Amino acid sequence: MSRLAVQEDAEDLLQEILVKTHNKLSSIKEPGKFKAWLYQIARNTLIDYYRKQRPTVSDQDIPELEALSIENLSPLNPVYSELSHCIKPFLMQLPEKYRKAVEATDLKGASQKAHAEELGLPTSTVKSRVQRGRKMLGNLFHECCSYELDARGNIMDYTAGSDCC
Repeated sequence: MSRLAVQEDAEDLLQEILVKTHNKLSSIKEPGKFKAWLYQIARNTLIDYYRKQRPTVSDQDIPELEALSIENLSPLNPVYSELSHCIKPFLMQLPEKYRKAVEATDLKGASQKAHAEELGLPTSTVKSRVQRGRKMLGNLFHECCSYELDARGNIMDYTAGSDCC
């Protein structure tokens, strides 16, 4: 539980994992794989916890994007909070149709299908716009900085280039 910043949350999650383990102990098929089974319960419980922690951004916040913090989106990695100041300028560099697609789906939390219905477009069109917008945003970050990644592809450290954001 070293991945949690608040000790009380860690204790609550540990309690939840123990209850789930106790309640589902009879469902284990291979006792030799108990450790892996227990790890999976702990992993899924942590994933559920972080999904519940995701912030929602209201329509009022989108023009300023000041309330958005990558630290809130990924509390496991403090490097993201250092890079969060780049989101607004990079997002504003995207063409409008891609920026709006990324804002609606990734920042407002709308589904791609709902955004497509709102615009009167096919869902496949909106999916393409979201993917292209994300890729463009990623490219802007890569042009600005070089990154050190861990084995899972998470950013562990970065070196900023010239004053790019």
